[in-house]
Amino acid sequence: MKTLIRDFFESVILMVLVLLLTVTNLFSPLDYMLKDAAYQIPRGVSGRIKIIAIDDRTLEELGPIQTWSREYYANLIRTLNTNPDAKPSVIAFDVLFSGYFGENNVISEGDLAFAKAAQESGNVVTVAQYQYSEKPVKNANNLWEYPVEAVYEPFEELREAVTVGYSNVAPDSDGTVRRIAITQSYEGETMDMFSKAIYDVYCQKNDVETPDIPMDKYGKTLINYSGKPGDYEAISFVDVLEGKIDPRAFTDSIVLVGAYATGMQDNFNVPNGYSKQMFGVEIHANILQSLLDGRFSVNANPILAGILTGLLVGIFHFLFKRCKLWLTTLLLLLGCGAQILVGVILNNNGKTISLIYSILALILSYIYCLAIRYVLEIIKRKRVLNAFKKYVAPEVVEEISKKGDFTIKLGGENRDIAVLFVDIRGFTTMSENMEPEQVVAILNQYLNLTTNAIFKNKGTLDKFVGDATMAVFNSPFDLDDYTFRAVCAAKDIVDGSKELEEKLIEQFGRSIGFGVGVNCGPAVVGNIGCEFRMDFTAIGDTVNTAARLEANAKRGQVLISDAVYERVKDRVEVEEVGEIPLKGKSKGVFVYSVTNVRREAAAK
Repeated sequence: MKTLIRDFFESVILMVLVLLLTVTNLFSPLDYMLKDAAYQIPRGVSGRIKIIAIDDRTLEELGPIQTWSREYYANLIRTLNTNPDAKPSVIAFDVLFSGYFGENNVISEGDLAFAKAAQESGNVVTVAQYQYSEKPVKNANNLWEYPVEAVYEPFEELREAVTVGYSNVAPDSDGTVRRIAITQSYEGETMDMFSKAIYDVYCQKNDVETPDIPMDKYGKTLINYSGKPGDYEAISFVDVLEGKIDPRAFTDSIVLVGAYATGMQDNFNVPNGYSKQMFGVEIHANILQSLLDGRFSVNANPILAGILTGLLVGIFHFLFKRCKLWLTTLLLLLGCGAQILVGVILNNNGKTISLIYSILALILSYIYCLAIRYVLEIIKRKRVLNAFKKYVAPEVVEEISKKGDFTIKLGGENRDIAVLFVDIRGFTTMSENMEPEQVVAILNQYLNLTTNAIFKNKGTLDKFVGDATMAVFNSPFDLDDYTFRAVCAAKDIVDGSKELEEKLIEQFGRSIGFGVGVNCGPAVVGNIGCEFRMDFTAIGDTVNTAARLEANAKRGQVLISDAVYERVKDRVEVEEVGEIPLKGKSKGVFVYSVTNVRREAAAK
C-alpha cells in the first residue's frame, strides 16, 4: 500500500510538472525544434503555384532592381496574358512599389504602363508593408503586441488597379517564421496578408467559397509548410520577359513574382529549411497552399493540453515502476511515439500542442525509475553480501564484491574441496546436567570460536548440525591453497578451545574439548533439495570421510587424511595415527594427527 501511495504521488507530481511547463512554455526553443521536426514535414508542393524569380541571372541582365523601369512589370503582365483564354488566375508581385519611379517622385511612363496593364489584367495583387514599433505594448485584450507605426503602400494609380495585401512575416523568438497574422489593422483600416489577398482573388476568379481561417488569441495561425526551400517551380523573370517560356505554362496558375537572389535580403529562417533560408516569395507560396488545402492550425488550449498530456505521463510513470526493464523501455518508446502521433493528427486537424514537455517528463520518469532500480539493486546486493558474510569469510565476500564474480552454478558441480568437521566432545552428557540457558550459552561461544576460525582462513560455513560444525574450502568460489587453509582453521579451533575451556570453567564450572577432522578431494557442490527448500552444500565420499575423521578425533585432536597430508606435508608437523577403519568404508584410511602448523610457509 505504501508503494502504491508513493507511486501515485510521484505520478501526480509529474502531471503537475507537465501542466506548468506546457502553460508557461518554459523551454520554447526545444518545443519549437520538436514541433518543427514533427509538424513541418514536406508534403509536396502544388503545381498550381508557380514562381517567377527575380534571380541573380535576371539582375545580371537587367541590372539592380531599384534601377528598373516599371515597364518591365507591365511587359511581364502582357506576356503572361498573351492568350486571353490561357492566362494565369492570379499574378502577384511580392515587390513594394511605393512612390513613383520618375524624377522628383513624379509619375513616369513606366508607372502608368504598369498600372494600366494591371488594371486590364484584372487579376493582379501587390504588396504593402507595415513598419512596427520596436517596443511591445499591451493591447485592449491585455496581450503584448508590436503596434504599427506606418504603412508603405503602392503608388496611387497602381493601388486603384490592383488588390493589395501586406507582406510582413514576423519570426518567432528564435528567428524562425512559423506563424502569421492573416489580417492587420492600422488607423482603423484592416488589410489582409499578401497570401490571403491572392487567395481571395483566386477564389473570386474560380467561384470558390473562402473558408474561415482559425486564429489564436493573438490573431495568428501556424503555417503548415508544404515544401522546403527550392521546392516550388521557379522560372527566371528574364526568361519569361524575353519569351523563352511559353505563356501557356502559366494557364490557370497562381503566379508569384518575387526576390530569388540572396543579395535582395528577402530570405528567412523556416522550420523545414535544414540550415537553408527560404525566400519571402516561397513563404507566401507555402501560406497560399495552406489556404488552398485548408491546412492551418492554432495552439490548443495549453491548460487542457497540459492536463491531458500530464495524465498520459502519470499513467506511464505508474507503469514504469511496475514493469521489467525491457518492457519499460518499450513503453517509453511507445509513449513518446504516441505523443508525437497524436500531435501530428491534431495539427493536421487544426490544433497544435506542445510535444517536448510530455516527452521530457517520460524520459525523466524512465531515468528516475532506472535510478531507483539501480539503487534498490545496490541495497539488495549489499544485504545479500551482509547475509553471505554469515556463511563465508568477510574478506572473501569483499573480494568477490569488488570483482563482481557472483557466478555460482546452480544444480551442482564437481569441485575439489577441503572439508572440515568439528564437534564438542561429551556435549550430550554435559547438556543433560545443565540448564537449557547454560547449554545455549556454551554452544554459542563454541560456535563463535569455530565460525571465526573458519572465516579467518577464508572458508565457507556450510552448516551447524547440533553441536557439530561443517565448513568447506574452495566452494562456492575458487580459493587458493584451500587444503592448507582448512588445516589452519582446524588448528585455530583446537588452540582456541584452551582459552574457551578456561572461560567456561570460570562461568559454568564446565570444560569442553573439540575433535576436528579434515579431508580433501572431489565432491558435488551446489543447491541440494527441492523447489521450495534448498541448501547450498557439498556431498560425496570426501565429505563423509571428513565426518568420520572428526568422529574418531580425540579431545583437542586434529585428524587429517593421507590425501590432505600429501598436499600440506611440507608445512605441518604430524604424528602418525595409522590406518583406521571408517564406518561405511570397506577400506581404512591412513590418518595423521596435526601437532603444529608452520603458517609462515603458507601460500599467499
